[in-house]
Amino acid sequence: MNRRNFLRATGAAGTVAFFAATPVAQAVAGTMKKSELMGFEAIPISTADTVIVPKGYVADPLISWGDALFANSPKFSQSNDSKAQEMQYGDNTDGMTFFPISDTRAVLVANNEYTNNEYLYPHQGENISADDVRKSQAAHAVSIVELVKKDGKWQVNTEGRLNRKLTAYTPMEMTGPAAGHDLLKTKDDPTGTKILGTYNNCANGQTPWGTYLACEENFNGYFAASKEVELTDEYKRYGVKEKDWGYDWWKHDDRFDIAKTPNEPNRFGWVVEIDPMNPNSTPKKRSALGRFKHENAAMAINDDGHVVVYLGDDERGEHLYKFVSKNKYKPGTHSSNLDLLEEGTLYVAKLDGKEGELKGNGQWLELTFGKNGLTPENGFNSQAEVMIFARKAATHVGATTMDRPEWVAVHPDNKHVFCTLTNNKYRGVKDTQPVNVANPRVENPYGHIIRWEPKGGDHTATDFDWDLFVMAGNPEVHKGLMAGTDNVNKDNMFNSPDGLGFDAAGRMWIMTDGKYSNKDNFAGMGNNQMLCADPKTGEIRRFLTGPIACEVTGLTFSPDYKTMFVGIQHPGEGLAPSHFPEGGNAIPRSTVMRITRKDGGVIGA
Repeated sequence: MNRRNFLRATGAAGTVAFFAATPVAQAVAGTMKKSELMGFEAIPISTADTVIVPKGYVADPLISWGDALFANSPKFSQSNDSKAQEMQYGDNTDGMTFFPISDTRAVLVANNEYTNNEYLYPHQGENISADDVRKSQAAHAVSIVELVKKDGKWQVNTEGRLNRKLTAYTPMEMTGPAAGHDLLKTKDDPTGTKILGTYNNCANGQTPWGTYLACEENFNGYFAASKEVELTDEYKRYGVKEKDWGYDWWKHDDRFDIAKTPNEPNRFGWVVEIDPMNPNSTPKKRSALGRFKHENAAMAINDDGHVVVYLGDDERGEHLYKFVSKNKYKPGTHSSNLDLLEEGTLYVAKLDGKEGELKGNGQWLELTFGKNGLTPENGFNSQAEVMIFARKAATHVGATTMDRPEWVAVHPDNKHVFCTLTNNKYRGVKDTQPVNVANPRVENPYGHIIRWEPKGGDHTATDFDWDLFVMAGNPEVHKGLMAGTDNVNKDNMFNSPDGLGFDAAGRMWIMTDGKYSNKDNFAGMGNNQMLCADPKTGEIRRFLTGPIACEVTGLTFSPDYKTMFVGIQHPGEGLAPSHFPEGGNAIPRSTVMRITRKDGGVIGA
């Protein structure tokens, strides 16, 4: 049953009626009228090679790949070597957080997810040298840069003492139940606790004690084998193969040759906690949050003080997770909270409901050694192994397969949680990914956003109610489920919701990473975009469109919400005809954009 038929069958009249009839929506609705939350005029689609925002707004580049992080950083050039890249902003900006220090000083911490060889090197990745590998590794990971407010605008301060570039070879520490396990030990690190680097950090999280969470996603694409190896089920479940994705790190760094260092893949796929206010601090990989392809880490402080982190595993047919800390958060302190993510319980979601209703209930299933069949008889010998092979554990306990769980965001009421499910060409195609109540479309080219309410507003509870906030689609091309839900129309169509976040007023910001062909199934959608939604009414408006072939990703605000920072990732990917942001004949560069209002007002209001 598609949603329109469901609305008719229940007597609901349009989107507002559906949301009013949904228990989760009733709880989040409050008393705000439909038109009060969003005060900007929606913009049309675009196929232009630029960033477009609504009337009355300004979008300026803040920092781009290769820009200076330090006062003595060399000027950007495609021919820069690894030493230069170590002193420059990394490539393919993604999740980020604005950390205020004062009214005029702040730190921006941003992930640099990956690199595009066609632009990283003048030779476009042919015959990659040892220094090329080092350059690529330096363009990955995390950039930390101070900002200063001058002339009413936040600007990069290359002389900031907190500026720092983390790379794929920065020393890090493994903590939690997997630390020191034999599966993490290598010849260079017999302790299994001293990890070199982080990379393919997709989205992020932040903690109330002032640290940043970088989330390792597609780590598998960097490994290869110099000779034939046995690819175990554990390798295969995480996508590790004998051939990498073209980075060629393995040719000059034995860590990425699984024939020589077979345990190295187990040392990636974690959430990394970073203290941006201490440039001498060692980042910590928090194994208690599980190993999978992390998208982001959305944190809630429960009413009883327990820290709860919601996590998506961004791959088709993978799962939604929740971590609950063993100890409790202590407001107003810093050092006493620094290890809250070291101990706790990881859960995975199972969703139920009646077919066609687009709502239901769910349970969080515990992933603890000795419980729910996670025993030696079933291939689990310790809590460390449950965490290292969290995907295997999730499947064993019966978790629901989802359509690529990406960003999770907690509503500012601290009682409701949303997650983007980007798309899934295997839904209803592979036997392991049958259509289910929470993922109701075969092949699902458009994606959807799910939301849930913990029982009693308690994030530590194991029961929750859920519904689908929106199913993206194309009502100009399709009828039924592929048209999308009633809050999708010809003026706000989009596909592949990816990034997700809230501002303090409760506006929900949706960023897309989908098809930009603007034809066939995707006709009328244009380039990737950012939209704004009212969680009460379901209304969605287009706020921003990006340049050619980009993904719009990463979202953070200044504390007064008068400046928005958003990332433009991989413009011109695959040699598409983009020259963003410089124009002319310049090579395209991933860029953080600074969005402000001409009248100095709050973004979106």
